[in-house]
Amino acid sequence: MENNILNKLLQNETISENEAKIVLLKVSKGEYNESQIASLITVFLMRNITIEELLGFRDALLETRKKVNLEEFNPIDIVGTGGDNKNTFNISTCSSFVVAGAGYNVVKHGNYGTTSTSGASNVIENHGIKFTSDNNKLRQSIEKCGIAYLHAPLFNDALKIVAPTRKAIGIRSFFNILGPLVNPATPKYQLLGVYNLPLLRLYSYAYQQSNQKYAVVHSLDGYDEISLTSQFKIAMTNYEAIYSPAELGFEIAKESDLFGGTTQKEATKIFDNVLEDKATIYQKNCVIANSAFAIKLIEENKSIEECINIARESIE
Repeated sequence: MENNILNKLLQNETISENEAKIVLLKVSKGEYNESQIASLITVFLMRNITIEELLGFRDALLETRKKVNLEEFNPIDIVGTGGDNKNTFNISTCSSFVVAGAGYNVVKHGNYGTTSTSGASNVIENHGIKFTSDNNKLRQSIEKCGIAYLHAPLFNDALKIVAPTRKAIGIRSFFNILGPLVNPATPKYQLLGVYNLPLLRLYSYAYQQSNQKYAVVHSLDGYDEISLTSQFKIAMTNYEAIYSPAELGFEIAKESDLFGGTTQKEATKIFDNVLEDKATIYQKNCVIANSAFAIKLIEENKSIEECINIARESIE
């Protein structure tokens, strides 16, 4: 790693947008070893990332990505940053299928879990799905069932290169933060869950620099999705609001109600139960709530109550 940039970071200095872009371009070319990558990750475990650093890292990954052209479908991506240390079941992935089931096009970008039992790619792969970066196959997928799944490492060498180090470190890193911003299909809409309020503000600012319509959600007790365990905040393209589960007609859930299991098999079973409408009321309601706000993002003129009913009908 260029010593001057690394030294600046290790001395708790921030770097410019262009310097951040240079760093990740070098990562994507395999110019840094695992120790250097670990050092880079560690810096951002010790302090918050700045908007300039985030945008520089994002631009590097978008510049080097394998492009996917699914623009005509006006798709949505539903994703959490991960890293909330709650080990919930695959709420965003379940919601992606519910939204697709309701007739909207979804391009879900995901990866293997690094901070939970089962990431999106784990649960998808456990159903026998073979990941692909073939644009024609992805187009066929979205045409036939309303959803295409993009396994992140297939579309970006940097994400593939850092995967072993991220796995070894085993806690959230700035790559968790970057993931949602670098969906190779650059979907028109994105519902994003984050694990704290500073991130909600950071992403809102980042999205304002793009043409995407967005909704960033955070449950105030620390979940990176609408958990229904507490009030939650949502920042959308045109407004911000705080909701309680009760005002949307939902019961308050407990942390144990959303537990994702201790094995891949358990996580996959919960996922299947939700989509087969065999889940607990708390698991089901949580997915309905996240799906409803995704639908609301697309259907601006519908009330959130209407969107909840659409999501509920999709599951049932």
